[in-house]
Amino acid sequence: QVKLVESGGDSVQAGDSLKISCTVSGLRLDDNHMAWFRQAPGKGREWLSIITPTGGAYVAFPFQGRFEISRDMNKNQVYLQMARLQPGDTAMYYCAGAESGTIAKSYYEVSESDFYYWGQGTQVTVSS
Repeated sequence: QVKLVESGGDSVQAGDSLKISCTVSGLRLDDNHMAWFRQAPGKGREWLSIITPTGGAYVAFPFQGRFEISRDMNKNQVYLQMARLQPGDTAMYYCAGAESGTIAKSYYEVSESDFYYWGQGTQVTVSS
């Protein structure tokens, strides 16, 4: 049974950094693409970053230089390190896993439909 559990969401001040985690069970990180999305109130789900089974990391253009995805194979965890947070980053952050195999498109074109497994989300709130 696959389970993704996000943690580490918090209320922070503008300019702060925060690292959120996704603990994965039932999926192999070296066999499945893993990604982070976020959803702000009243908005659609937005792709942030993806890490491939071989460890390749890609960040959506608006977040390059501020967000970084990583993983710990021993702990079966995926992380999103976020820097210089702003109130506009306030959202529910979701971890997502694709079914094993390739994603047959540019990673910069992935959307939530490319991912089958989802966590319940962790809330990040940024105050000015």
